[in-house]
Amino acid sequence: MNIGDWAKLNTSYGSFTFEGEYEKIAFLSGGIGITPVRSICKFATDKGLPTDIVLLYSNNREENIVFRQDLDAMQRENKNMRVVYTLDYPQRRWQGGVGLINDRMIKTEIPDFRERIFYICGPPQMVESLVDILKGELGFEEDRIKTERFTGY
Repeated sequence: MNIGDWAKLNTSYGSFTFEGEYEKIAFLSGGIGITPVRSICKFATDKGLPTDIVLLYSNNREENIVFRQDLDAMQRENKNMRVVYTLDYPQRRWQGGVGLINDRMIKTEIPDFRERIFYICGPPQMVESLVDILKGELGFEEDRIKTERFTGY
């Protein structure tokens, strides 16, 4: 673009937003689906919100963890934020979770899961599977689940 060129911009839209309206939230994220989750976590941390945040972040391999340094720094700064990394193919020295996010992992890592609003973002198949787990095995109502599907995987 050149100086003086016009551009049309749209505002953000959708229900995958957070402005501090919930006391407890949980994120279930996979791969590059961490992008909007990172933004929400950064907002909560920068604003000093008292919101209790738990993030389960799934990747294939450790080297695929996007924004790890940012998330670790936010976790150190924000006493109300906890990040759990999980890998499908961990290497020997890996100290985090292993396997796909499932009902067992949710119950273990988020014992108060029934008190939270869930945000799910990642590959469409992962999002659908986690919505099924929350609604089916864990008995969540749809209005307590917010989703965003990242395509292009």
